[in-house]
Amino acid sequence: MALELITVPCLTDNYAFLLHDEASGATALVDIPEAAPILAAAEARGWTISEVWITHHHADHLQDLPEIQAAHEVIVRGGAADAHRLPPLDHAYRGDDSFEFAGHPVQVMDVPGHTTGHIAFHVAEADTVFTADSLMALGCGRLFEGTAEQMWGSLSRLMALPPETTVCSGHEYTASNAKFALTIDQDNPELISRSRAIDAARAAGEATVPSTLALEMATNPFLRAADPDIRARLGMTDASDVQVFAEIRARKDAF
Repeated sequence: MALELITVPCLTDNYAFLLHDEASGATALVDIPEAAPILAAAEARGWTISEVWITHHHADHLQDLPEIQAAHEVIVRGGAADAHRLPPLDHAYRGDDSFEFAGHPVQVMDVPGHTTGHIAFHVAEADTVFTADSLMALGCGRLFEGTAEQMWGSLSRLMALPPETTVCSGHEYTASNAKFALTIDQDNPELISRSRAIDAARAAGEATVPSTLALEMATNPFLRAADPDIRARLGMTDASDVQVFAEIRARKDAF
């Protein structure tokens, strides 16, 4: 059964995603930064939004849910740990829970760090994971609530997915992330090539999201804490992976 993925730019630098099952006509919406472009994207394709999946409690990922609910009858899914600060949920999940979307298994993943209740949704049959503000294109979310240990654990779980997995993250931060990445990993030819491609895409008004897990693992400094060249550059040859990750995150925060 075919699944079609649509990336919807919202606000100034947010993304929402529509996942459509051709056989059943069911459509899932992942995060709701802004209703108008989402509703327009669905209407242009003749799709009815049947489900909403919320990754975390920040307003720019859920604020326009009432407008979606006014236009479509939807099931709302989100994280149990955040249920007290999310809109009312029809289904609340914890890590390692799963559910079905139009017959396709969806694995819920706990990915705390950016927030303590952040979750991701892995749809193996679509080779896609919706990571919002946990793993991002050439970056990861700021540690607003969680710890470096939590975020490194979250990224490690995501890195265990198949390398061909499409990574649907929540923001168009890739160009600024690339500038920072080159201060940490400036001799990486794949990063240099990706940075040039990002500049060209943005100059043409094109999105740089989604990406792939293989590309992130080759170029995203937040996933490369074990790389000997990065460790040497940071003077952390004997540090643990999480210590190296924490240093990279601290440098990005000050960048």
